[in-house]
Amino acid sequence: MVSHVIDAGPTASPAARADRAAREVLDHIRRIVRALREGSRAAERTLGLSAAQVFVLQRLAAGPALSVKELAARTLTHQSSVSVVVSKLCARGLVARATSALDARQSELTLTRQGRALVDRAPVHAPQDRLIAGLALIGPASRRRLAAELRRLVEAMALADADVDGPAPMFFEDGSSRGRSPGKRRRAPRA
Repeated sequence: MVSHVIDAGPTASPAARADRAAREVLDHIRRIVRALREGSRAAERTLGLSAAQVFVLQRLAAGPALSVKELAARTLTHQSSVSVVVSKLCARGLVARATSALDARQSELTLTRQGRALVDRAPVHAPQDRLIAGLALIGPASRRRLAAELRRLVEAMALADADVDGPAPMFFEDGSSRGRSPGKRRRAPRA
């Protein structure tokens, strides 16, 4: 439970409106979300894919065939969330799923020729890569503190769809880019 409320509205006290730390947190979140959103828009505009789909394709292109579990580890995402993206990519013919030669209970994911061609046209650094690299630079202790504080923030916001212990969807993978072919643009909703 939140011990106090920051009300930055027009009737808020001057102290609440002047809470520099709250403003600074919001500014940092805005910058991160903006970079992710711009990366997603660029991916949709140039490739007809969501940023999450491009991120998965890039991770698959970086090495040999991967299981969904291995791909989830490479994307720092829950298996169920990455599986949703993989299913969309398989349906579009960009990723192939085959039974593993080492373990018949497991499937391996590889890029198709069409998937590889899209990766070759993709932006060099996906915003998710920049975010992951930034997290690596701040170190493990800072990451643990940040994770704990962000969890508290999500809980304090009482987000209806935020099961803080459950899997979160990949960034901007909320049904966008379904069924569109590369290069086709979707009209962005007006804010």
